Amino acid sequence: MATRRLFIGALLNAGAACGRTEDGVRLRAKPGKPIGPPFPAGLTALKLRAERDALVYVPQSLPAPAPFVLYLHGATGDEQQGIRRLSKLADEFGFVLLSPASQEITWDAIRGSFGPDVRFIDSALSKVFAQCQIDPHRTAVCGFSDGASYALGLGMSNGGLFHRVMAFSPGFIPNAVQPSGSPRFFLSHGTKDEILPIDACSRRLAPYLNREGYTVKLREFDGPHAVPPEIAREAIEWFLK
Repeated sequence: MATRRLFIGALLNAGAACGRTEDGVRLRAKPGKPIGPPFPAGLTALKLRAERDALVYVPQSLPAPAPFVLYLHGATGDEQQGIRRLSKLADEFGFVLLSPASQEITWDAIRGSFGPDVRFIDSALSKVFAQCQIDPHRTAVCGFSDGASYALGLGMSNGGLFHRVMAFSPGFIPNAVQPSGSPRFFLSHGTKDEILPIDACSRRLAPYLNREGYTVKLREFDGPHAVPPEIAREAIEWFLK
């Protein structure tokens, strides 16, 4: 546990300096007029690779154009995590949900730099946008733990695509982000988080983002390293407000 905390603390200190830039963090996919057949309602595997693929979930009832959420899992997670966490909310609120898996045990920029995972996410986004009519003004990226940290970096670098960023228990902002646009941020964190302590993480990240000119909502809750259902619901309501 102590090693994990020191590791995250070092990354937070490095990630807070966001002046460096690096190729590979910008996404090219953009919502537009669909050119392919729509996905059926329910769960569809995109089949972009044999293992650690991407899943798209489409509710039975969906507005046109539809809101869109990209979910990024935590360390050791996979493409199923976002479906388990948000599919019921997708049914209730009516949004398309994309949940890809990182190539390795966690996202590339968590342990190095943006690269293959960004390209994979871009491919998944392109496929969804080609087959779903997405509202370009209601798009969000979110994630949990390592996925939340990655969502912060990806959202800051692609503010023209993602207008909202929802980070559940983030640890840091990856280095080499390329700030673009003005996305709004929702951060949540448990006050009893022993994996990524709130004082070293979200209570430092929220003021930093504010200083950089972003609008930030920090939602603290009495709990551990988790995403309570009521917090996930609050984030989605914030996103669609």
